[in-house]
Amino acid sequence: MTYESTITHAAKCCEGVSYTISRMSFGRRVELTRLVRELGARMEFREAGSELTDKLEARLLSAEIDRLYLEWGMVAVSGLELDGAPAYPSALIASGPEDLCSEILSAIKTECGLSDEERKN
Repeated sequence: MTYESTITHAAKCCEGVSYTISRMSFGRRVELTRLVRELGARMEFREAGSELTDKLEARLLSAEIDRLYLEWGMVAVSGLELDGAPAYPSALIASGPEDLCSEILSAIKTECGLSDEERKN
């Protein structure tokens, strides 16, 4: 048996672009849970608040969690240049097309086995 710890997808939103993400494993699930645990708890607390600042803070925390997922799961991007340089994962997150980041994030969350409701957060 041969097992690949990554999987490559052709991007649906950007023709000629592909991205590689990590597959879930026991160790990676533990690592991801550690990374997301505190932010997730803070986000839930803020979502329960009624003030505008609570709602804004909850949205910011949700975006930070999404960034963690991208940093944790995105291995490589090919077929894309950003400002004339190869699109490395960190550069894609910082200044790449938002629709591509959203597509990759969705693929990572699917690979993690998250439900549609969990993927929204």
